[in-house]
Amino acid sequence: MAKKKRKDKEFVGSGDVTFKKISLRDFVSGRIFTREVVVKQLPFFLFLTMLAFAYISNHFKVEKLLKRAAELNKEIQELQIEAITTSSDLMYFSKQSVISNKVREAGVELEELTEPPRKIIVKKTD
Repeated sequence: MAKKKRKDKEFVGSGDVTFKKISLRDFVSGRIFTREVVVKQLPFFLFLTMLAFAYISNHFKVEKLLKRAAELNKEIQELQIEAITTSSDLMYFSKQSVISNKVREAGVELEELTEPPRKIIVKKTD
């Protein structure tokens, strides 16, 4: 048995569009944009264009944020180095020998203790 041809179309308007040859002259003159197929697809092309702009904008924002993060990391490293250097200098200048040399150079009449300090205990009276 031969198969019957279906008279009802699967998609509405599926047979309405006929494809004509597209030449280079159509592109140059702009007639390609007046064809029915292109005009029907125009909202989709606009959507793709907006999506491309959003993608490019997002890429630039991320690139800017990454650049700022790299700058901040570099600044953090510099501040850490400065903090370590400052604490090292402070430890050096707080040594007893360095302090006694500075006092002698300044001409202040101070003497070093030869005996350890004593604790004074005060008893409370009721």
